Amino acid sequence: MRLRKIKNIEEKIKNYSDIIVFDAVSKKGKWNSQFKNENPIYLEIGMGKGKFLLEHARLNPNINYIGCELSDSVIYKAAEKAEKAKQEENITNLLMINNDACMLNDIFSSGEVSKVYLNFSDPWPKSRHAKRRLTADTFLNVYKNLLGVDGIIEMKTDNRKLFEFSLMKFNEFGWIFEELSLDLHSDKEDIITTEYEDRFVNLGQQIYYVKVRIK
Repeated sequence: MRLRKIKNIEEKIKNYSDIIVFDAVSKKGKWNSQFKNENPIYLEIGMGKGKFLLEHARLNPNINYIGCELSDSVIYKAAEKAEKAKQEENITNLLMINNDACMLNDIFSSGEVSKVYLNFSDPWPKSRHAKRRLTADTFLNVYKNLLGVDGIIEMKTDNRKLFEFSLMKFNEFGWIFEELSLDLHSDKEDIITTEYEDRFVNLGQQIYYVKVRIK
């Protein structure tokens, strides 16, 4: 179920300007300065309400996390959670950007990001929409640039066809497969989950997972 648009959301999200970086393009090549450290940067594209990234930020204070989310209403909900965690737990290694993924080369310099998470991306099931999938050639070229050599992509999805499409594309790009699971929650324990993932697992659906390294 999609989140209903929140009334006056354009004004409300401005209250979280210390978490949501609205002038993201101006930070290109300067993200470590934004975090005030030289720690590696991990990026989640389509972060939803932020459960996955916030838990990572809690557990890994020496890594900087950025969540990219296009929906104003969704990023507002994520920022609410992040602000609470910042106040109560002093979590300062999480920022968010309210941008389309196609803009990422305008936001990050080559090699500025160390890892990209693709969690439960829209599968765009119709063939005529294949170019919109976040593992289509256009997007993989974007990730190749912002990650650089030895950058990592981790992907989770409940959609078998999207998973197969993505594996094919990763292989076409010549990237190294480091981990692969056709049933992640049977193969691993202590998994940090997304909101969507919790719902799918409760319904008994398989979660597909792959980790690739860019050559």
